[in-house]
Amino acid sequence: EIGKFYPPEADGSIPVGYIWARTVKCQNPACGAEIPLVRQTWLAKKDKKRVAYKLIPKGNRFEFEIREGEQIDFDPETGTVSRAKVVCPCCGSGLSDKEVRKQFQEGKAGERMIVVVLHHPERQGKTYRLATEKDLEIFREAEKYLEKKRQELFDKWGFDPVPDEPTPEGKGSGAERAFSVRNYGLNTWGDLFNSRQKLALITFVEKVKEAYKKMIKEGYDEEYARAVVSYLALEIDMTAAFTNTLARWENTSEAIKQLYSRQALPMIWDYAEVNPFSTSSGSYEAGQKYYCKVIEHCSQSNFISAIVTQASATSLSYSDNYFDAVITDPPYYDNVPYSYLSDFFYVWLKRTIGDLYPDLFATPLTPKSEEIVAYSHSHGGLEGGKKFFEEMISKAFQEIYRVLKPEGIAVIVFAHKSTEAWETIINALLNSGLYLTASGPINTEMKARLRAQESGALASSIYMACRKRTENKTAYFNEIKPQIEERVK
Repeated sequence: EIGKFYPPEADGSIPVGYIWARTVKCQNPACGAEIPLVRQTWLAKKDKKRVAYKLIPKGNRFEFEIREGEQIDFDPETGTVSRAKVVCPCCGSGLSDKEVRKQFQEGKAGERMIVVVLHHPERQGKTYRLATEKDLEIFREAEKYLEKKRQELFDKWGFDPVPDEPTPEGKGSGAERAFSVRNYGLNTWGDLFNSRQKLALITFVEKVKEAYKKMIKEGYDEEYARAVVSYLALEIDMTAAFTNTLARWENTSEAIKQLYSRQALPMIWDYAEVNPFSTSSGSYEAGQKYYCKVIEHCSQSNFISAIVTQASATSLSYSDNYFDAVITDPPYYDNVPYSYLSDFFYVWLKRTIGDLYPDLFATPLTPKSEEIVAYSHSHGGLEGGKKFFEEMISKAFQEIYRVLKPEGIAVIVFAHKSTEAWETIINALLNSGLYLTASGPINTEMKARLRAQESGALASSIYMACRKRTENKTAYFNEIKPQIEERVK
């Protein structure tokens, strides 16, 4: 139905992706060029393969050329935009970050397809060509078909197939600063996708919903059918993570990288649009292979099925002294805005299998009021956020104490750079009656992840082993002072 919007080349090469740049208008009245916003122009930056595209100003418009190896007589590291400030290559005048944001907020910014990335099934590696009028024509056809399809599905389902729920506002400190998309007019989750991406995703959603109905009609067991389409829905979520306008082209690996390279939603100027039928990174088939691998591995390595429940850590549905061990990796204070990041996946899952799990998708977006994260915007400032976190994490630890056997062990994982965060965790432990018997750092983060490469981000977490305090002993300070000094050393 939609494969025709990603046509192969005459020689059998398949488009892996399309590289786009958002555009803003030069404010110099004598110029008025549509400036492509690009951070840099490398396409392949490897030891034995170097490919980049060159921006060539012609009057007040732009042309592009793809250059390889020694033909690269310019610095591809230099783009037109840095930290939302733009310089026009045609006339040299600049736009401030405020002026750039204003154009996005007023809907005056545009976008331009620059490069098509190709792969031939019988040859190794990727090749590049400039986007043509024909490529744009096909994109416009997809745009028209989206309008028709969106209306049809809206009439059929009674809700917009494209997510119309609001994106996070990104106000506050800590985790809340992770979102800047609102500054650029991307106010709903659907705004994070171009027309062809929207079309691909809503079509996948429709087909998964149809697959469930077909399985039931053909007499499959209802639970089995539900399990199958749940995996298919997770695949759509994975495809969506690559199929959006915040996915980037990584020139060192020549692959499309999904939007959550870091735990945030920052603005991206030049994005890579994946071909979901290409079998390369980000395609639906690549996602399917990944899930099948996981399912197969779990089926072979785990013979005791786990009982999975969704509940609040502050009120567990288990009796006292029930568990031998409780292991938990709670939120690290204000580090990661989990629920807001999850909304990206939630809005697509809800559309795909929300009717099969009505209790899990009862709210428009993920529930947030009880999330144990030190948000300042919803708890009356920094102090309020800290107080809320400490109270709620104490309740969770008290529940751990209650359900733990007297000789049981609790393991709590935590990491943070600030003493405030550690203070709240230690206070919560003391308030709960759990006491620390051992602790040690374990490197838990991938060295290659983008966040670690670009900053001094925490690479290890502290694992704290705790026991139930079963007796209350008292002592004079001068008796325990030498022990404290020894421990501190």
